[in-house]
Amino acid sequence: MLKAICSKKDLSLCSYYSCIADLIDSDELEKLKDIRHHISTTRFQHCLNVSYYSYVVCRKFRLNARSAARAGLLHDLFYYDRKEYNSLRSKGEPRHSRMHSQVAVENARELTHISLLEKDMIEKHMWPMTRPLPKYRETYIITLIDKYCAVLEFCVPKVTKVTSHFSSDKS
Repeated sequence: MLKAICSKKDLSLCSYYSCIADLIDSDELEKLKDIRHHISTTRFQHCLNVSYYSYVVCRKFRLNARSAARAGLLHDLFYYDRKEYNSLRSKGEPRHSRMHSQVAVENARELTHISLLEKDMIEKHMWPMTRPLPKYRETYIITLIDKYCAVLEFCVPKVTKVTSHFSSDKS
């Protein structure tokens, strides 16, 4: 079952799925399932979370939900270990947080055609750490959703652990 964090829906059964169906089973995205991201999740799951919630918000505001879903899925399409990169980079080279979006754009272009909107969303999802400003409303949304998902991915496992600890004390 394909699920986003804090959602009970099987995403493969939703209208959302038609936006990403051509990408979801690609070898490039499969590789992300083996890469740890934000402590307790995989890079694939993080991208899926950002993709789904960006789609939902853009659809609610009658924006380009299809492009939001696709860009969300591709926004962290890189395969190196970010901590290792930061520790090995030369003085003056940008940190991972400032440059990985460019790598993701290049990898996305190798995988599929991306529109100017999708490029802007992938390229600037780390704003305000990256310059220039996002060009589209959808880019601001994916930027906020990316941060929201990172917080969920960090907090939900901790809350679940604490909750299960207290519920096991009652028995």
